[in-house]
Formats: sequence, structure tokens, C-alpha cells
Amino acid sequence: MRVSLTKTQKRKPLKNMPDTDAIFDQVHHANQASDQDQKSLRLSLESQAKVKIGHRSRGGKDRTKEPRKADDHDTEIKAVVVPCGLLDVVGNALTIFFGPSHETSDCMVDGLESWWHDHAHQHPDVEERALNVDKGPSVQRHRTQFIRRMVALSHKTGLRR
Repeated sequence: MRVSLTKTQKRKPLKNMPDTDAIFDQVHHANQASDQDQKSLRLSLESQAKVKIGHRSRGGKDRTKEPRKADDHDTEIKAVVVPCGLLDVVGNALTIFFGPSHETSDCMVDGLESWWHDHAHQHPDVEERALNVDKGPSVQRHRTQFIRRMVALSHKTGLRR
């Protein structure tokens, strides 16, 4: 048959979808409006991949002078944490927290609730939060857990959004 493998040619990717510029313009204008409104607080919330905690070899790499002792097999997991970051965009203050949750969306809302509890006194005039949230799978529009928790948090704090 004399068939040999050939290299797949990659197509030139589409630069952007037709509505991309309009979407980013709308987000930009909403962010500007929030930044100029004294009663609005803009926060950026992002989560990262879950991290398994334990005596793990992590592929045999480590950033320490002395090698660490790791389990022979990476089966003993002590905990799983979700690192999340919350940035007060106007105040330029970053808070990093680790949630013990199996649901990333719960970790994000728990972190936001804890942050607001600790920092609400610094923002006495704020009536709404404008959130920039990463597009991770746990906060997409078809995920009801994140939306349900955010609505409950808004009712609890009395803030819009």
C-alpha cells in the first residue's frame, strides 16, 4: 500500500470572533463606570488548579537546597486545596487564599465572603460590587452553584452583584 505518515498542516487560527471586540468594549466601559462610581467596588477574582497536599514527589523536582523525602507512590493525599486570588483593582491590594473545598466555585465565593467580612469597614459607601471573574469551568453561566452562592452572598451583604 505504500502509505506513509505525513505531517498535519495547521491552519492559520482565526484572529478573533466577530463579537469579541464588542464584548471587550462593553466590559471595558462597565469597568470604567465602576471605577468612577464611589458606590461601586471593582474586584477581580481568579482561581487556579487544585493542589494536592502530602509527601508527594511532584515529578522529582523541588525548589529547596536539600532534597525532600517523598512517599514511594503518590497515593497518600492529605488534602486538596484550591488557590484563589482576589484583587481590589482600584486599591491595588491582592489577597490570596486557599480553600479546602472540592468545588472551586464554593472556594471563590467563600473567599469573597471572608474578604468582604474583613474589609467592609474600609468601603462604607459601597453599594455594589463589580466582579471580573476568570472564565474557569466552575463559574461558567450554565453552572448554577456559583450563581446560587453569589446571589445568596448579595442578599446577605445587601450589595448588588
